[in-house]
This record gives sequence, C-alpha cells and structure tokens, in this order.
Amino acid sequence: MDPIELKRTRVLLHADHVSNVSSIDFPHNFDGADDMAWDFERFKKNFKVVVSKKEADNLEFDLIGLDASIANAFRRCLISEVPTVAIENVFVLNNTSIVHDEILAQRLGLVPIKVDPRLFQFKALDEEATDLNTLVFKMSVKAKPISKATKAEHGDIIADDNTNVLSKDLIWEAQGDQEYRLAEDPPRPVHNDIVLAKLRPGQEIDLEVHCQKGIGKEHAKWSPVATASYRLLPEIQILSPIIGADAVKFQKCFSEGVVEIFKNSNGEKEARVINARKDTVSREVLRHKEFDGKVRLTRVRDHFIFNIESTGILPPEMLFTEAVQVLINKAKRVKEALTELTGDVMEVDV
Repeated sequence: MDPIELKRTRVLLHADHVSNVSSIDFPHNFDGADDMAWDFERFKKNFKVVVSKKEADNLEFDLIGLDASIANAFRRCLISEVPTVAIENVFVLNNTSIVHDEILAQRLGLVPIKVDPRLFQFKALDEEATDLNTLVFKMSVKAKPISKATKAEHGDIIADDNTNVLSKDLIWEAQGDQEYRLAEDPPRPVHNDIVLAKLRPGQEIDLEVHCQKGIGKEHAKWSPVATASYRLLPEIQILSPIIGADAVKFQKCFSEGVVEIFKNSNGEKEARVINARKDTVSREVLRHKEFDGKVRLTRVRDHFIFNIESTGILPPEMLFTEAVQVLINKAKRVKEALTELTGDVMEVDV
C-alpha cells in the first residue's frame, strides 16, 4: 500500500503504541498528492450502512466512509439526547418496608417504562401535569401474614411472590384521553421482574408515580440505551508467507476464527486471515520476534462497527434514526444562527 494512502486510511498498531491516529484529510497536506478536500459526491459514493446483526434489543451495523467525529456524535446523541419517558416524581402514601422512601424512589426512577416518547411533550418546571406530558402509575403491595400452620412447617420463610415488590406491581392509570390514545400499546415497565423492595409479613408499600419525558443529558434514567459503542474494523496484513510451525503459532496469537491453516502448493502449512473482524486487537503477535516484518496490524480509519443495546423502550434501529434526527436538528440550528449572525443565506442542505 502507498505510504500516503496507508497514513490516510489506516490506524497502525505497534507493540507499544499506536500511530496515524489523527486524520490528515484536508487540502494541500502533501505536495503532489490529490486534493483531499471533502467532496459531497465522493462521500455519497463511498458511504455505506451494512447491518450485520439484528435482535430485539441489539443491533450491530457497519458505518463505512464516515469521519470519526460524526460516528462519535451519533454515539453521544444515542446516550444523552434521544428522549424517553421515565419516573420523575414519587408520592409515597405509605411505606412500612425496610427500604427508605428516598432509596425506593431512586430505584423506581431507574425502571425503564415501555411507552413511545414521541407521543408526549416535555414538561417545564412551572408547568402543570396534563395527559400530554405525564404518565401516572400506582403501586399498592402488602405482604400477607404467615399462618401458624405455614410457620410451623417452614419457619419464617415465605414464597417470593409474597415478599418481593416487583416492577410488574406498577399499574398504569390512564389520564384524560390516554386510554384511547395509548390503547394499542399500553404503558408498562419494560421488565416485569425487577425487584424494588422486599417485605416482611404485614409490611406494605402504597405510592403513586408520575413519569415525564426527558433526555439522558439531564439524568441517566432517561438514556434509551444500555450501551452504544463503536470500534474500528481490524485489519491483519500478512506481508510475507508464514509457514510450518510458525503458522500454527501465528494462528494461536489471535482469537478463534481469525486465522486458518491451509496447505499451500508445496504441501506446507501456511497461515491466512479469514475473518479479521473477530480480532480483539490484543497485539499478541507483535510480541514474537519470528513475525517481525511478516505482519502488519491496522484498523480501517473510516470503517466503524457500531453496537447499540436498547433498554427495551424503543427498538435499536429506531433509536439510531432518532439520533440522526437529533444531529440534523443541531445542524439546522447552527445554520440558522450563522444566517442570523452574518445576514447571508446558507445554501447547505441538512
């Protein structure tokens, strides 16, 4: 590979450091090199989104031909700026459990609520609660006393369904026209088996909670993702043949499924890379002198393997489109501010 092309498109891994970490794609950086100015038509031609794995709450896809700043902007928007609905206010009517009201309220706030946030408005601090900005849930749980016969047989041990206060005990109470507006998918906790408290016989919890729309930047309970991360696509370049016992040792330097051993035309064992994507980039191979000059470990600078794990409130593919829309809205606000500041109408479409 041409040295300039290597510097432009690859992050190079060494035994004790990483080089080529900064992008050099800007005009006139190298004498005699092609113009590296960003070009929209070239971007459209090279940009790709490839979905490699899709599950109910997990999505893995590749963003190809994108700058790291944009990929990171998507990640940050996913974590902190895509809105959801979460428990904000807890009104405790009676709590005789061992769990303090404040601790119980904090645990309740972290229970993900299954409801489409796009159907609700943000509520200002001085605004009254309405059916357009607030969801109401109620919880009333009391542990049954143990009969003398049960106590004689089992002692103080009683069934979990009598002691555990679970997220399924949060019962939605429709307000205004919510019963009709949310009839197709009634609001509820994402998971029914989250333990909130444990009760002894005779103890009870009676409370009401109000849920509001918010974003993760304000509090983590509104973050719609458990994780949102990306990594650069690993690349393993074999510069000269690795054969015989070295091939077997070379294979063991990587995760299973990265390198395979085959017989070459001379009948010798030889190593070749079959799936660099599975590589954990441990750089173990760089510790062995026999592989000096025979292998180069890189990462493709503009190829991002993106992973989104949803909390279950919204499917991950919808979360990503929402994050993209958040970034588009930010660009529009910058465009409007620049137009107001300079008086010039910008022709950039976003």
